[in-house]
Amino acid sequence: MAKLSSCRLGRLVVVGLFALAFLSCQAAEHKAVTPTPSASSAATSSQGEKTMTIVITSPAFREGSPIPKKHTGEGEDVSPPLEWTGVPEGTRQLALICDDPDAPRKEPWVHWVIYNIPADAKGLPEGVERVAQPKQPAGCAQGKNSWPDGENLGYRGPMPPPGKPHRYYFKLYALDQPLDALPGLTKEGLLSKMAGHVLAEGQLMGTYQRK
Repeated sequence: MAKLSSCRLGRLVVVGLFALAFLSCQAAEHKAVTPTPSASSAATSSQGEKTMTIVITSPAFREGSPIPKKHTGEGEDVSPPLEWTGVPEGTRQLALICDDPDAPRKEPWVHWVIYNIPADAKGLPEGVERVAQPKQPAGCAQGKNSWPDGENLGYRGPMPPPGKPHRYYFKLYALDQPLDALPGLTKEGLLSKMAGHVLAEGQLMGTYQRK
């Protein structure tokens, strides 16, 4: 009788191990075929709303490549020309922020804040005037960068400490309503006004290194 019980117990152990192995294989197979999010679906906007569908480029430099000296604090310090496509339907206005997350401080160093850009604008010209309301694009306004008061309006180019290269992100936002904001907004003030109204984003990153 004891011998028979041992045999039955042995069969149960074998069956149990077989079932466990089968379930493990099924789980592994399921995991292998589970789709992972694509890069585009994972690239949500900084406002947590829409994906990055706008493509922003520059005739002056390519994505991830050095920004020409002309557009830096070591050169003429004029803003680079920018172009974009993919602005979605329903866009009422555009805004752009350029900042440097590699600056030796807690928050990114802000290089440019420009907004009230017409929805049908296809880009920004080289050398946008460093004034509150430049002539091009018509109707736009400029905010404050991270330079000291008195020299902190409009574009100021890369001027990192000597050493490693820094990254500079030009981020374009498509908005579902006009901001009609006065000149002089900070980056934080602009982001606050845009909250809940970002239809899409795009960004271009360039680098610069001082020897």
